[in-house]
Amino acid sequence: MPKLGMEPIRRDALVKATIAEIGAIGTLDVTVSKIARRAGMSSALAHHYFGGKEQILVAAMRYTMSVYAAEVRGALTMAGTAQQRIEAIVRTSFSPRNFRRDTVAAWMNFYVLAQVAPEARRLLMVYQRRLRSNLCYNLRPLVGARAAATANRIASLIDGVYLQQSLGRETPDHEKAVEEVLGYFTLELEKSN
Repeated sequence: MPKLGMEPIRRDALVKATIAEIGAIGTLDVTVSKIARRAGMSSALAHHYFGGKEQILVAAMRYTMSVYAAEVRGALTMAGTAQQRIEAIVRTSFSPRNFRRDTVAAWMNFYVLAQVAPEARRLLMVYQRRLRSNLCYNLRPLVGARAAATANRIASLIDGVYLQQSLGRETPDHEKAVEEVLGYFTLELEKSN
């Protein structure tokens, strides 16, 4: 007989185990069996809760994006000016929770998954539109007509730093990543003055 109330706990454990397993291996070549073992349950139970590997990967992607979105919302409420909001978005993109080895590996693999899984592609497009929209909205008062192009470049720089990090195995350097992206932002501000 199933234990009542265990499903959300087990689903959460499987999602976190998926991210950890992708981080350990570095690719989507994880198996449901390895994910389940890391979560402390059987692969049959993992299949019961999610149906298959793709659904587990999409759930992990959704979880990672929700953590990021919550951090961005919190950081934006603390920022008073448009410039501070841009800085908050960039800093959150490279926060210790979002910019650690397993999360970087998960993000990069989600991009790969989005090439073949429609639900993953939809989630990734939502994330990209929201990021660019937040950047563009806050860049308008700072750089005017260049806001959309600048937002695209900042978003691309964020993705690029993640890509560079995924190629190495060293510990992610949060401050260096923030400095690289905000360095570009500073150049754009200087053009407007």
